[in-house]
Amino acid sequence: MHLAYPVVLSALLFCTGLYGVLARRNAILVLMSVELMLNAVNLNLVAFDVWLSKAAEETLHSGQALTLFTITIAAAEIGIGLAIVLAVHRNRGTADIDKLRDTAEGRETDDPDAPDEATATADPSGRSEKAEATA
Repeated sequence: MHLAYPVVLSALLFCTGLYGVLARRNAILVLMSVELMLNAVNLNLVAFDVWLSKAAEETLHSGQALTLFTITIAAAEIGIGLAIVLAVHRNRGTADIDKLRDTAEGRETDDPDAPDEATATADPSGRSEKAEATA
């Protein structure tokens, strides 16, 4: 088999994964796209290892060894990534990346002149509606 076949397939897989990372908004689909990209790299490593082993008398199979390391790292990445996504989904109720972008800064409104929630519900005496409900 020629080297061009697995390389072209790997390029198609990598481009599909890259499109998934850039176009998707769901965190789980982004993780799946990253896995697709890593599998494309694994296919390239094995294909070039086989191609280079035909030229050399002593084969080290370093491409296959690197593939095993890549698979191990990918498994750890997907495990930790899914754990983080599930924890965020439990807290926020969504796995949408656009809605999770403001996690570190806090929630901001689109209108900078809009009053805060605390000042909007406060009456002239300075007490909020929540304080009156608990009193």
